[in-house]
Amino acid sequence: MTQIRPQPGIMDIALYQGGGAAIAGQDKVLKLSSNENPFGPSPAAVAAVQAVAAEMHLYPPTDHGGLRRAIGAAHGLDPERVICGVGSDEIITFLCQAYAGPGDEVLHTEHGFLMYRISALAAGATPVVAPEAGRRVDVDAILSRVTARTRLVFIANPNNPTGTMIDTAEVTRLADGLPGDSLLVLDGAYAEYVEGYDGGAALVDARDNVVMTRTFSKIYGLGGLRVGWGYGPRAIIDVLNRVRGPFNLSTLALAGAEAAVRDTGYVDHCRAVNATERARLAAGMASLGYPSDPSEGNFILCRMGDAATAKAADAHLKSKGIIVRLVAGYGLPGCLRITVGSEADVTRVLAAMQDFGGAA
Repeated sequence: MTQIRPQPGIMDIALYQGGGAAIAGQDKVLKLSSNENPFGPSPAAVAAVQAVAAEMHLYPPTDHGGLRRAIGAAHGLDPERVICGVGSDEIITFLCQAYAGPGDEVLHTEHGFLMYRISALAAGATPVVAPEAGRRVDVDAILSRVTARTRLVFIANPNNPTGTMIDTAEVTRLADGLPGDSLLVLDGAYAEYVEGYDGGAALVDARDNVVMTRTFSKIYGLGGLRVGWGYGPRAIIDVLNRVRGPFNLSTLALAGAEAAVRDTGYVDHCRAVNATERARLAAGMASLGYPSDPSEGNFILCRMGDAATAKAADAHLKSKGIIVRLVAGYGLPGCLRITVGSEADVTRVLAAMQDFGGAA
């Protein structure tokens, strides 16, 4: 028998399941399971990728300087304190790899992004869950679970899959309540959908134990290129760059992301359409008896009543060629997460759910 064994914690990781993308026997599938931008990437980003496609034989720059400067210009940040990764997932992995290990604890909320637990276990650390209050981050619950072994605290704001958000005062209270050797990580994957929200950048600038992460996979429509970034104190970014692979982002990814972040008009358009269609989708589902909390992302989380109804609605939507997301893996078996699509997409979902019928 082999004596080869993985590191402790690895086999406790449940394989991450992404949103479905295909339905057997159906060609015209509407995918609303992965919170992708229904309008795709900015035309400027597409053109930038095409322009460098012939340079794929060349190694990309290791410092990501052009992209970091573009991010800094777009968000008013010091580019020297920006780190880029393969999606924000990789930044989360770097943080756990660099700051947590055996004997340490990584705190996250009850319905938080699954990668927090996965990355903690991969680093040999112990994930600790703090309950939420009405599907919202509960600062007091998090602080009550902080121990001498807490090294990282992750919150997504807005949160996925709930769509809910806590205000700056509550985030600041959380940061103020943590011990000096605990790092608060603000996951802002959906921050661009909130008008005027800085994703926590001001708090990062004000403290030495707060980091924020962002992604190009959502409003920028670059999920297929896999680009994310983080912003934090210079000393922490220096540590993360020491574990980052030198060529972790491709030439195409760097070019596309730089063009996307500079195209602020496209982002503004996508945000505005999302707000309009999100309200229409939420109101339409609520009228059928399936309410959702006010969402700040590009999705809503519909409360279907129970797990059986959620599964039945999911199956019904699939029969109509529509893929949404069951979220039992997030501790919400009676819910469906539905990405906000275009006007036509939302109309199609509501028509299909009208056929399914209202809540009993």
